[in-house]
Amino acid sequence: MSHADVDIVIITGMSGAGKTVAVQSFEDLGFYCVDNLPPALLGKFVELIEVGADRVTKIALVMDLRGQSFFDELFQALDELSASAPAWLRMQILFLDAKDAALVQRYKETRRTHPLAMDGLLLEGIQKERQLLEEMKGRAQQIVDTTDLKPRALREKIQKRFGTKERPVFTVHFLSFGFKYGIPIDADLVFDVRFLPNPHYIAELQPKTGLEQEVSSYVLKWQDTQQFVHKLTDLFSFMLPHYKREGKSQVVIAIGCTGGQHRSVTLAEHFGAYFEEAWRTYVSHRDISKRKAQLS
Repeated sequence: MSHADVDIVIITGMSGAGKTVAVQSFEDLGFYCVDNLPPALLGKFVELIEVGADRVTKIALVMDLRGQSFFDELFQALDELSASAPAWLRMQILFLDAKDAALVQRYKETRRTHPLAMDGLLLEGIQKERQLLEEMKGRAQQIVDTTDLKPRALREKIQKRFGTKERPVFTVHFLSFGFKYGIPIDADLVFDVRFLPNPHYIAELQPKTGLEQEVSSYVLKWQDTQQFVHKLTDLFSFMLPHYKREGKSQVVIAIGCTGGQHRSVTLAEHFGAYFEEAWRTYVSHRDISKRKAQLS
């Protein structure tokens, strides 16, 4: 049985060095992520991958500090896996580090307790952890010092090192909806187009939707619509690169009219087509079928 190549990245490093941001970045890159997998299960996990290697090809495993015994088990598991790793498995360790002063400052800002400083000084816990992690750092293929990195910069580093051209890390989703059914709770931006001329009041257009040429032509022919589209196009062209630069993986832009049938559908389709060359865009229409369902 042949298998697609499988990449496993083990994320570890100093507490407070950015492992949470790192695993979120891997999720955005399409990795299947597991947090705090026990080292004893690493071999079993690889066996499960072998069964479904065609379905899961990118995996990130977070290995946090759990004491000396934890890493003794992890080193043993890594050694055993390296000795018997199948040809299709590629594994590397990503170690996140930061200077002591930066880690102390981060713990003070978050008011968290260091796992090795429950009853002692924070700096002592950090120094003890650094000693425990010394061998793991020596085994790492990738080491990132996050001392001077903002979360956005760490995401960019991970995306650059582990991203692929096949999977964009930023998508734009244009969603049409009807205000009579409520505002989408997952929208990042919401625009109300109920001020535009409404095809609902044109007898021959009323049963149609914005997916049909007659309706979209009617909505887009008005000067107010054209001016509005021009202003929003300029706004989106300005905002979307900044969203991507900030580290967002997706922006949901919701456009609403009264029933989600005509105006909002037309504009969602228009913007989706306009921006598809610049970004990976998706268009969906939440309420386009609700009127037909109510009439049936």
